[in-house]
Amino acid sequence: MYSPCHGLLVLDKPGGMTSRDVVDRVQRWFPPRTRIGHTGTLDPLASGVLVICVGGATRLTEYVQQLDKVYEVRMLLGGRSDTDDADGQIEVSIQVAPPDRAALADCLQSFTGDIEQVPPVYSAAKVAGRRAYDLARRGREVDLQPRRVRVYAIDLLAYEYPRLDLRVRSGKGMYIRSLARDLGDRLGCGAYVETLRRTRVGPFEVSRAISIEADAAIARNSLLPPEAAVTDLPHLQLADAALMRLRQGQAVPGAEGQASQALSAPSTTEVAVFDPVGKLAAIAVPTVDGLLVPAKVFNWE
Repeated sequence: MYSPCHGLLVLDKPGGMTSRDVVDRVQRWFPPRTRIGHTGTLDPLASGVLVICVGGATRLTEYVQQLDKVYEVRMLLGGRSDTDDADGQIEVSIQVAPPDRAALADCLQSFTGDIEQVPPVYSAAKVAGRRAYDLARRGREVDLQPRRVRVYAIDLLAYEYPRLDLRVRSGKGMYIRSLARDLGDRLGCGAYVETLRRTRVGPFEVSRAISIEADAAIARNSLLPPEAAVTDLPHLQLADAALMRLRQGQAVPGAEGQASQALSAPSTTEVAVFDPVGKLAAIAVPTVDGLLVPAKVFNWE
């Protein structure tokens, strides 16, 4: 068994709170000095799944961040916002013809696949080491460069101008606010996010998330084991003797018959390594000659 202070907590973040606010609230549920970290900022306006890493599981944050996400968003067409959502200063477009449904569907299709996207000015993206929103709030010019992001699918749920409801499935680093801004620009009418809810992060569904109003007992009992963060990695199990050497920084042979595909993959592939009783023991990188090189090792005491 893991210590009660290591694991993942899936929360249903309410609108009006920052991700930092949520971390501060979660901190009260666990002993002092317990490490707590979220796995990617969710805008204050947004609600839904926010995965929190607790204790030693904070070292697994990057693996949760890599998981795909699903959002349900209502956009308002016919206006623009300096924050690209309803929390900002709104400028209404004048005398704009509403786009018809066919043109809208075609435009949405052009935003799927690997696309170039500039983050919102008011975002946690960094410019020369500074958060973009810090610069923007001080009236400084913010020059953010395009980033390649992946949009797997956009489903049109409802459209009655000016309201547009979408379901979006995306990869890491995609901004729904930027999608709204760029969609509005391409349609020529402007658009911004009115409401946003993240319904899934990888296997973590909002229907199974706990409320921020839960008590400490419910929160601790709702902790998922650390290996929930690495469901996308190949898994293999090692004997105690091999694990001891791995934990000492030594490369060890991969277990025969296990994760053979992973062990023959390029050296950038990572593997989740488990001990004989099924606890996550390490993250390792397989080499072309079948060895495992430790990248991260864990002690859950």
